[in-house]
Amino acid sequence: MRRDPNLRTTAFPLDVVERWMQAVIVHPGAVQEALASEEASRELPAGSLEELVKPSATLTAEARVAIYREMYLLRMVEALATDYPVTQYVLGEEAFTALVKDYVQRYPSRSYTLNRLGDRLPQLYLEEPERAGAAFLHDLTSAELALTQAYEEAESEVLTPDAVLAVPAAAWPQARLVPVASLRLLALGHPVLPHMEACRLELPCPKPRRGATWLAVWRKDYTVHRRGLSRAEHHLLQALAGGLSLGQALAETAASLDASDASKRIHAWFRAFVAEGLFSRVELRDRQP
Repeated sequence: MRRDPNLRTTAFPLDVVERWMQAVIVHPGAVQEALASEEASRELPAGSLEELVKPSATLTAEARVAIYREMYLLRMVEALATDYPVTQYVLGEEAFTALVKDYVQRYPSRSYTLNRLGDRLPQLYLEEPERAGAAFLHDLTSAELALTQAYEEAESEVLTPDAVLAVPAAAWPQARLVPVASLRLLALGHPVLPHMEACRLELPCPKPRRGATWLAVWRKDYTVHRRGLSRAEHHLLQALAGGLSLGQALAETAASLDASDASKRIHAWFRAFVAEGLFSRVELRDRQP
């Protein structure tokens, strides 16, 4: 049998070659830095590149490895664009690609899945406040991360009207409402819903502006919902999600409102929260014998 002249054989075990290739592809910086990195050198001795990768008629072994590294970056861009479509829309494709390149250099993928790759993108804007629009983009990416987390969260049982009616009236003040697992509450410094809507409708994005913003994000019937909140609504939901009894949460929220119809408004919010599926169940205080 004649030997294929294009087949390159080595004495390196396959698992060693696989680990070396991964180290080179995911390492931040230039391809030369990746090839000389500690992770790559730990697997294969320096200078062994051409024992593994044969140069072509037009490309060096190093250039061929660089192609795989570029493909890896494109896959990272694709993965993060799935989780942060509004951020990509606001920045534009070129600036978003540059952001992803910077991000994966600081926070390279360390998992078998890309689902967790973008978890620290809001953190990047906190660590680099000098980036253009960092404060707004921190809020926007925080909201988009909450949407992703809500989508991936385990499905919860949802509190039904019948379950609400089954609770004795006298038990409600001490009752604790357990939120669905997907509920995320955000307090932001910029309105971000207009940018999400602009992205959805493919309209020009408004200019970012400062302004206190409160959001609830949750999933119901396998659909992710988002809802703008007033400061008081956010306070009520946060108190309930934090474990306060309904009576305590209502009293705290009412004290923060200066209105004669505070009680009526709060109970209307509470009914809306239940109807929208923000709570999983009611926990009643154990009765004393």
